[in-house]
Amino acid sequence: MQRFAASLYLLMFSRLHARLERLWHIPFFYALALALIAAATPLAFAPYYHFWLMPLLFGALIRLAELKPKHMVLSAYLFWLVAYSSQFWWIHTAMHDVSGLDNVFAVPLTFLMPAVLALYPALAFALWRRFSGSRTLRVGVVLPMLWTLAEFAREQLVPGFGFGWGALGYSQIAEHSPLAGFAPIAGIHAVTWATAALAAWLVLLVDTEGWKERAKAACIIALMVGAGCFLRTQEFTQNTGRPVSVAAVQGNIEQQLKFDESRYLPTYQLYYDLVKQTHAQIVVLPETAFPQFLQNIEPEILTQFAQAAERNGSELAVGVPAFTEDGRNYLNAVVTLPNTQKQPAQQMYAKNHLVPFGEYKPLPIITNPLYRLMNMPLADFQRGGANQAPLNMAGEKVAFNICYEDGFGDDLIAPAKQSTLLANSSNMAWFAGSNAMWQQLQQSQARALEMGRYMIRATNRGATAIVSPQGNIVSIAPTDVAGVLEGTVQGRTGETPYMRLGGSYPLAGLLVILLLALIGWKTRRKPHAAQA
Repeated sequence: MQRFAASLYLLMFSRLHARLERLWHIPFFYALALALIAAATPLAFAPYYHFWLMPLLFGALIRLAELKPKHMVLSAYLFWLVAYSSQFWWIHTAMHDVSGLDNVFAVPLTFLMPAVLALYPALAFALWRRFSGSRTLRVGVVLPMLWTLAEFAREQLVPGFGFGWGALGYSQIAEHSPLAGFAPIAGIHAVTWATAALAAWLVLLVDTEGWKERAKAACIIALMVGAGCFLRTQEFTQNTGRPVSVAAVQGNIEQQLKFDESRYLPTYQLYYDLVKQTHAQIVVLPETAFPQFLQNIEPEILTQFAQAAERNGSELAVGVPAFTEDGRNYLNAVVTLPNTQKQPAQQMYAKNHLVPFGEYKPLPIITNPLYRLMNMPLADFQRGGANQAPLNMAGEKVAFNICYEDGFGDDLIAPAKQSTLLANSSNMAWFAGSNAMWQQLQQSQARALEMGRYMIRATNRGATAIVSPQGNIVSIAPTDVAGVLEGTVQGRTGETPYMRLGGSYPLAGLLVILLLALIGWKTRRKPHAAQA
């Protein structure tokens, strides 16, 4: 009876598969399937965390691309144009809803970045199409490597313009995802490779003739998932010292009001009242929580904050813009307020990886006219410098990064090696209630997992959270509400394998070498095949 049921199931599956194959060859249904699958990609990321969905969606793209090999590159480009537009629609929120740019400009500019980013997947599929060999080799081995290199290039190739949001690997940074275990081994791009490989072998499992080939695919899938599960149980860093209490303050200041001079005093009063509430040893305020330049703030205001923290046994770090020493430029900084007993000298971390077109102007001749149409103050910061030392707070060494920097794990390795805790200070009010804040939270989860350290996130409106060294959310504050998120964390020392590698470049280099080796092997086989 069981054999009969299994045979019936396979027969029904084969017939359904055959009908779908015929259906996808019709251009309308092909384009519709491509667009719908691409539009579903945001569901794989935070705040939904349907990590299991991304291998299925990417696998569907592989199969659809195979159905129309002549249009493979165009299919990949259109798929990721729709996918990135769906994932990053918050660009429109920032430009139109918050900054006030008219839709005549805001809508086309919203699609501009996805249109550029989609060139990387198109290039990966163009190279894949040119690679000869068995389908198993091309799909199961070559494509995941090309895809990972494309994602790496998207983040790292053009200095100052890299953008790694939406990489396949981030979809797997979830509590129950086995593939997240690859993050501390070789970073987020290793997770991207594992996700792409899993999708590829799922395609080979479902759409391969012969039980031996399917058994091979099933074994490789099981091996990858099993390896990920094993790696998730490993701890590469160790506890040090005693647990420390921390607090992340969320001010909930609307972006349109944040730099209104008439709102300065109410803003200071709000944060002062919140700081007074907590007795945590380490207190972190969001990016530019203090809206004035540090040098322009009344000394009495800074003194009151420092004294309130000192009375409660706290050490306070505040996000604030600050002039450079020569007074000609300004920095996006986090500073500690001096404490007469525990912290006699002010410490500073200044943001180094700035947002292009948002925090610096790479093409002022083109962009300055647009800035005049938007309400976007402080849009031309200076870099703070690489490898800045952690800030000493309550006996811990806290490696800070500010907002957008959380998307670049390689930049955090050097300070993380010297740190016991990580902290991110952000202002995601630019994106209102969009998914941007949740996608950035998922990046913080990846950084905590890569570095094997707790991450404290203090944001203006969300997502304020405490993340464990395993990349899990320990606690999180409600969004769009002023308050203080408190918790206890444990300092950690030691280095993950990813930290020892020094970043993503060794992985990228290895993939390039392997691809070149495959090309060389295929080239040597062709003359032998011709002679035979």
